[in-house]
Amino acid sequence: MIRTKHVLWVVALGLVIPLAALANQTPQSTTPPAAHHKHSSKSHAAPKVNLNTASKEQIMTLPGMTDDAADKIIAGRPFKSKEELVQKNIMSKDELKKVEAKITTSMPKEASTKK
Repeated sequence: MIRTKHVLWVVALGLVIPLAALANQTPQSTTPPAAHHKHSSKSHAAPKVNLNTASKEQIMTLPGMTDDAADKIIAGRPFKSKEELVQKNIMSKDELKKVEAKITTSMPKEASTKK
């Protein structure tokens, strides 16, 4: 009987110790070391909303965007720069600051190559 208890304890510890060791390990990255660099987070960033081509639904995903503001953006197209949103009284400077990193006003390649 004593032998059976010892065997059970040895088996139990044999299972617990490796599990505890696994739980304390830090997760390993699957990305090769050469791929780790300062700008790696940008590759996972959401694409910017192009205010010259985006649908109303896409524009509405921007922080603080309202139906009226989205309609004004669509009506004010095309934009050569983000600052035109303020110049055309579509957004205030503070509103632009909130979304500036998430938007672009670049012209589509096909539109910029047509003459």
